[in-house]
Amino acid sequence: MSQSLLTPKMRGVLDRIRRANHTPYHQLPVEQARAAYEAAAEILDLPRAPLPRVENLHLPAADGSLRRARLYAPSHERLPVLLYFHGGGFTIGSIETHDSLCRQLALRAGCAVVSYEYRLAPEHRFPTAVEDCWAALRALGPAAGEWGLDGSRLAVGGDSAGGTLAAVCAILARDHGLTLAAQLLITPGTCAHQDTASHRLFAQGFVLERAAIDWFFDHYIGHHHRNDWRFAPLNADDLEGVAPAWVCVAECDPLADEGIAYADRLRMAGVAVELDVYRGVTHDFIKMGRAIPEAQEAQAAGAAVLKEAFSS
Repeated sequence: MSQSLLTPKMRGVLDRIRRANHTPYHQLPVEQARAAYEAAAEILDLPRAPLPRVENLHLPAADGSLRRARLYAPSHERLPVLLYFHGGGFTIGSIETHDSLCRQLALRAGCAVVSYEYRLAPEHRFPTAVEDCWAALRALGPAAGEWGLDGSRLAVGGDSAGGTLAAVCAILARDHGLTLAAQLLITPGTCAHQDTASHRLFAQGFVLERAAIDWFFDHYIGHHHRNDWRFAPLNADDLEGVAPAWVCVAECDPLADEGIAYADRLRMAGVAVELDVYRGVTHDFIKMGRAIPEAQEAQAAGAAVLKEAFSS
């Protein structure tokens, strides 16, 4: 039944993935899983778009060390900035795995995008990723000015685990009086326990599987911490006053229900929300621009939200 929800092109992508018969990430040692993800992450992405500015930079982590960041800008003007956090279950992923997507967002939105490489689990468990991303966001305003960008117009965004981190940073920004123009939450994780209907329906065979989620989260966070809102922003006491949100959900994704639930919580708190549910596609679909039209549709939609947020 659940397979019938897929679009024909999405079904074709899953067939290709099955035929490739790669060892699942959760059956590999962490370093091998990272290397495998790095090698495969952009196979279905659009080619990396040429941009006038692509620069390797640094932003601080919570411990004061400098972490890799990469700036993408469609011009040399003083542009507003999106700080982007990559997905990968807090355990895999990097600037490289999300290079194509960040280029597309910069190109389509007409803004600068800074992709930030927070520290990963299991070497750095919860809440290190949260604290690193918040440190980077706090530093971005002054740094943007030094880079010739407009540090007074900032947004945060991310996909999957990066969407979780972006949602948490938007709450922290509100709490510390840092104004954000928008938050882009792409197939985000928001709940403490993987017990929704979509987790049950799409547990196997839809890109992100239950076994992989368990593997990621066991590396990242102990069960006794999982009700912490910095892991599960649905558990936050109050969402009033956080930045306007674009919530992008894939219908055939274990995380679908919690993304929709978070959009509902934001609306109930009076936050301006655009919720886009892309039918018949799976988790990570936004990085499949070569294969499925919904990827480019979602990239264009997210970029339009940014463009409007930065112009108001």
